[in-house]
Amino acid sequence: MSKALTSFALVAILTALLMALSLAVARHGYPYGAIGAKRLDDVADAGTFIPLAAVYFFSALLMMILPIRAAGVVLTNAADAVFWTVIVLFAAIIGCLAARWAFDRSNILPALLNWRFLFVAAVVGCHLFMNELRRNILLRSLVFVVFAAATLACLFWSFTI
Repeated sequence: MSKALTSFALVAILTALLMALSLAVARHGYPYGAIGAKRLDDVADAGTFIPLAAVYFFSALLMMILPIRAAGVVLTNAADAVFWTVIVLFAAIIGCLAARWAFDRSNILPALLNWRFLFVAAVVGCHLFMNELRRNILLRSLVFVVFAAATLACLFWSFTI
């Protein structure tokens, strides 16, 4: 958990510095600053978490039904990678928004209250409690159904409001 928080903080700070540099260059009239800010804004999109959550929930579904050695392979090579990707992308979003708030004093609250960030909480929460979910056979069966429903929802539901 502390490694995830440290990684989150470092990526958020680095992204905020890059966004601040891009905004400062753009403020001085250079077009390269706007290009850099646009590139960071394009990476920092909350809609990216929906397909990542689908991949994570599918790998978690597999971990519920596979034997321990195969589940370990899925955890190491799929679920951990998606977990760290979610951490890095969320930190990039927070860093971009912090830099925009510092430079533009724009209202970042609507961007922070995006409901798609619930997918970040779901992936991180599932990852932190994965060991407890696998211990009990009844809980494992129940969570298997939940992960199957979450995978299908993330893949096929439109999530438009």
